Amino acid sequence: MSYSKDEFKLPRKGEDENAQEIQVEEEPQLNSSSNSLAGSDSKHANNPKSRNGLFDYLAQASAKLDSFGVETRGIERIEAYERSTNKTKQLISVIGLWLSACGGLSSMSSFYLGPLLFELGLKKTLIAGLIGQALGCGIAAYCSLMGPRSGCRQMVSARFLFGWWFVKLVSLVSIIGVMGWSVVNCVVGGQILASMSDGKIPLFAGIVIIAVISLAVAIGGIKQLLKVETLLSLPVNFAFLLLYVVASKKFSYLTLEDPISDPATLRGNWLSFFSLCYSITSTWGSIASDYYILFPENTPDLQVFCLTFFGILIPTTFVGVAGLLIGNVALTYQPWGDAYAKYGMGGLLNESFKPWGGGGKFLLILIFLSLISNNILNTYSAAFGVQLAGRFLARIPRWLWAFFLTAFYLVCALVGRNKFATILGNFLPMVGYWISMYFIILLEENTIFRTDLFKHLYTKEFPPEGNTEDERNASTTLLFTRELRTEKHYNFSVWNDYDRLSHGYAATAAFIIGATGAAVGMSQTYWIGPVARRIGGEYGGDIAMWLCMGFSGVSFPVMRYFELKKYGR
Repeated sequence: MSYSKDEFKLPRKGEDENAQEIQVEEEPQLNSSSNSLAGSDSKHANNPKSRNGLFDYLAQASAKLDSFGVETRGIERIEAYERSTNKTKQLISVIGLWLSACGGLSSMSSFYLGPLLFELGLKKTLIAGLIGQALGCGIAAYCSLMGPRSGCRQMVSARFLFGWWFVKLVSLVSIIGVMGWSVVNCVVGGQILASMSDGKIPLFAGIVIIAVISLAVAIGGIKQLLKVETLLSLPVNFAFLLLYVVASKKFSYLTLEDPISDPATLRGNWLSFFSLCYSITSTWGSIASDYYILFPENTPDLQVFCLTFFGILIPTTFVGVAGLLIGNVALTYQPWGDAYAKYGMGGLLNESFKPWGGGGKFLLILIFLSLISNNILNTYSAAFGVQLAGRFLARIPRWLWAFFLTAFYLVCALVGRNKFATILGNFLPMVGYWISMYFIILLEENTIFRTDLFKHLYTKEFPPEGNTEDERNASTTLLFTRELRTEKHYNFSVWNDYDRLSHGYAATAAFIIGATGAAVGMSQTYWIGPVARRIGGEYGGDIAMWLCMGFSGVSFPVMRYFELKKYGR
């Protein structure tokens, strides 16, 4: 298969440090050693000096790993002809992925904070938790649509919004988000092993075990990842089903009463817990499309949206409600409250399974595996975000970045292992802020500008042909309409072309404006915004996600129109 020179071009103006030429093999395959060093182009291959030193060794290592089935491909786009034709297999794999990744302790770990940290009764935690996480599922589901359309990772397709340079900022925020979840998972895993062994296994040992096992799968690549996630999904969810059974004996201790009586503080805590639950599921929006890049280009949007929405919603609700119930019981049942005070969530789960003795410990180990499945996804996707940051970083293969990222979140987990609730309550809502801004910008780009009304403005992405202005406008319209018929709306072949990608001025400015909304509406330990303080009593009420989404949503269309008008991209 051949490509024209115009489809893949090196940047010329303000050349970015991770500019790449794309090599396409005669027989394409996902694990292509020629693609093992993203950004390692033909100039390097023909230069004798490039065969010496670090990158030469990395190329050899990638080729060796490729022979073992490890995915060595970097941020390159997956072309239509490289994707799977077995739609049923892809559907089963992704369903298994969501069941495993969302139906685990990572999702549950935030819900139990409703009663135990925010001091809300059962009724209020159920309403805030279920509605909040359902809204987050919608955000993630919409972001996932870019996967089959583009064949690009989520942050690579974000170049069409934020441009070559500014996408690095968004990518960095995304990395921080998924690494934060990895820290949470490691700490919960350590708590479980420590409580099961009555302190014989120290907390740090459990953290290390989670990180090492996650790394072993993450370096394998997307095909191995999907197999492992599918394999883990059934036993993990079965263990959670039995958690309902064993914990039900203590449900007589459930209470609808709120431990706090001040109406303003109660309102503020409800809003903050709502934001936390929204962040649990919306965070998937930063990496959701990564797991659909092997789907055919013509996969219906409705199918992808529903698959993602319900794939996240059902397992998250299943484990989230269990977390709410167990946390609520711990408010009034002393043994469970003491177990939580000593070992955190791990101790609470161990106490719940204690009536079943050894069988309960076995089920707790199965639940422990859900943390590993979640960390696998985080480590895999974060590596591509790092590769977007610069040419030098892009030439370091994905599998090696998995090692570095694992080391990073491992250190963070070890340092913050004794402040789990604080990390979770303060960090995760902030992740929800940025994904809210990204979502509204993507939504407005797709529904306002990628339509017949503004198609003539994309003169660089769809370069016009002809001698007169009317002929050139007609040419741009024709090219745009062709993409519209395939439901892509974008010319994704220019994903790596600096001269034809958006500058990103409008999206970046809207992102910054949205951040001011977050600043005035957030309620965290280290900062309570003036608007949040007015509606939430002593601790404020977190409404930052609504304000940042509104600020970005109002400012982006106007700025984007003038950006397209001036630059044609």
